[in-house]
Amino acid sequence: MSDAWIADRTRAFDSSGIRKVFDLAAKLTDPINLSIGQPDFGVPLEVQNAAIEAIRGGKNGYALTQGMPVLRDKLQAQVDAAFNHPDRRVIVTSGTSGGLVLAMWSLVNPGDEVIVFDPFFVMYESLVKLIGGKCVLIDTYPDFQIDVERVAAAITPRTKLILLNSPANPTGVVASPAVVRQLAELAAERNVVLLSDEIYREFCYDEPFLTPASFNPDTLVIDGFSKSHAITGWRLGFAHGPRAIIDAMIKLQQYTFVCAPQPAQWAGAVAMDIDMSGHAADYRRKRDLLVAGLADDFELVTPGGAFYAFPKAPRGTATEFVARAIERGLLIIPGNVFSRRDTHFRISYAADDAVIRRGIDVLQKLARE
Repeated sequence: MSDAWIADRTRAFDSSGIRKVFDLAAKLTDPINLSIGQPDFGVPLEVQNAAIEAIRGGKNGYALTQGMPVLRDKLQAQVDAAFNHPDRRVIVTSGTSGGLVLAMWSLVNPGDEVIVFDPFFVMYESLVKLIGGKCVLIDTYPDFQIDVERVAAAITPRTKLILLNSPANPTGVVASPAVVRQLAELAAERNVVLLSDEIYREFCYDEPFLTPASFNPDTLVIDGFSKSHAITGWRLGFAHGPRAIIDAMIKLQQYTFVCAPQPAQWAGAVAMDIDMSGHAADYRRKRDLLVAGLADDFELVTPGGAFYAFPKAPRGTATEFVARAIERGLLIIPGNVFSRRDTHFRISYAADDAVIRRGIDVLQKLARE
């Protein structure tokens, strides 16, 4: 075949650098794997049983595009109780990534600008390029906190959307309550959509989670069960926001993902009633273990949430440092996968304590060489 057959839009970005590390991990014997953003705890038994019962009960066909009532109605009631926004509606999506895709397609025209904070989740910039938008990056180094004045200065007549991720991937940093409120109010004042990616909301360690939807009723929220309930492979997410946006997302889902997997939706309804705070507390302890282990050798902003840390490479580029780590069997992700800079690297501490300690040992030795 001819390469000319491949659409130009696919050349706007490369394969995920994280995926490349995943592929490398599959080839190594006993790697110290601190690269994967996937919880290491098991799926709650009640959730497993609900999925099995749904499958055995014949709930295996197409689901309603907007989501099955067993889950969507329950989510809608939860959202109504939390916000009391008369125009806020829910859609069940094929993972949070599917929700992001639908949201971008629904909102961003070619040439529209999307404000993204650097460092950023690897999908954000590529997705903006895929739909023909322009990604406007706002640097947040060295503390990874958002300067709302810089956001205000970056807004132009072409700005359609601001993308907030807190707790953040890859840094683990949580936006301060003042920033969350100011960003929500700025978006409302400038008539710009604020999209809040809240997939790590259950993993806030030092202060309660705060959503900008509390201050701006037009905020579009993307959320899901993948991280909170360790079902990343089940592809079960949801979004809630103004009815017009959700209706557009439902229409697009009909012609793309069709629906989220039906058995997973029945299990998701059960998952909503399970207290997962014990796992979040365990991950706070893992966070503290990692931060203490790196404190003497690395410049590191203590992550307030998610399950990532983003230390600065002690010398040279992060790519060079990560290459040396991989030679020692430690899998971590270079920061240029998430950023215009190549100074930091991402560690996922969603791992067994023994694996985290092995990783700390390798990192300490590398830093002290």
